[in-house]
Amino acid sequence: MKTRILTVVVGLALTSVASGAIVVPGADGSDGVLNIAADTVIDLSKAVTGNWDGNNSANEGKGIYDPDKWAVVFKYSSVTVASGSTVTFKNHPSRAPVVWLVSGDVTIDGTVSVAGNRNVAPPGLAEPGPGGFRGATGDYSTGVASSAGFGPGGGARVAKGGSYGTSPAGEPPAYGNPSLIPLIGGSGGSGSDGVGGGAGGGALLIACTQTITLNGGISAAGGAGASYYYSNTTGGGSGGGVRLVCSTLAGTGSCQALAGTGGANAAAGLGRIRLERVVNANTLQVVPDPSIVPLTEGATALLWPPAGAPEVRVVSIGGVAAPADPRASFGTEGADVALPQTATTEVLVETTNVEQASQVQVRVTPRHSANYTAVNATVDSVVSTDPLVIRWVASVPVRNGFSAVQVKVVRP
Repeated sequence: MKTRILTVVVGLALTSVASGAIVVPGADGSDGVLNIAADTVIDLSKAVTGNWDGNNSANEGKGIYDPDKWAVVFKYSSVTVASGSTVTFKNHPSRAPVVWLVSGDVTIDGTVSVAGNRNVAPPGLAEPGPGGFRGATGDYSTGVASSAGFGPGGGARVAKGGSYGTSPAGEPPAYGNPSLIPLIGGSGGSGSDGVGGGAGGGALLIACTQTITLNGGISAAGGAGASYYYSNTTGGGSGGGVRLVCSTLAGTGSCQALAGTGGANAAAGLGRIRLERVVNANTLQVVPDPSIVPLTEGATALLWPPAGAPEVRVVSIGGVAAPADPRASFGTEGADVALPQTATTEVLVETTNVEQASQVQVRVTPRHSANYTAVNATVDSVVSTDPLVIRWVASVPVRNGFSAVQVKVVRP
């Protein structure tokens, strides 16, 4: 079973420092220059595990995977993507989102894509963009039926699209927040008769001390479901997330987090886009409508949830400690948590700086043959009052095989 920590933060804080270009913490250029002149796949699995703000010159160009931040971080001195060239990504095993911290300029005349993949044949699961969540499987043998999409807004079984920034079907509801802190992508669509759902779009943060010029495109689109005929209709993956932070934002290109197409009644939700800049010199085509924050010269960008921000984590499932960095490999590397055969089990959740009036919800999505189940947790104990640490418990159903387990918090 899979656990993933989801931190809920609302708002954005900036600290004024010396005038001039904005300050991007960690942008030391230790991954060198990124100059893309042809179609390129960046393999995030090559990232070295460590602290995001460490110097990466010994592993230049590979990036750093920080499991605490759940991000693969690159620290480039400059970025250029030539016209006609496309940058895509091979996922890290954690499926963490991508962060580019750039000490110089960023020029994108081609395309940077963290889009989710379209539906695949069962028993496969469509792979999301980095930071997103997989699409469901479809029916593929006797007794093995389709599933719901994965992620906090994975589409309900059968033939429903995933949600993120919006939820066309109203269920599952939208999640995340306009600041894109923490950075997270879109959810997958559900499967149907013999066909899987589309995967969620990924998540990308580009924080640049100088100018981002976007004359090409950035895409965090969700993957397409299928609509060959009514009984073979599946859900699309929702759009993902894009956050751009810079001194000057220029260009005439596009930045989009579109919903993946699906069949009848299987529409997916749009993603989220956040634009933060001192100087606005662009006529970009942005879909969906972005959250826009005007910065001041010399400001220091907030990249991660600040100290004291609300946090949530899964402590244990069925009394078995949950790993700090789960992978939900669904059998390729073994289970994150292995349980004996049972009808139900308890999930123990711990929150920090989260009020008791909040809703803490545990979602269980089986790998196949069932819809997801969402259960509201109740307070088990107050561990401390300063900081406020509360443990919550939820009793959830258990099915044979693999399931993904996630927790989210909705604060009052």
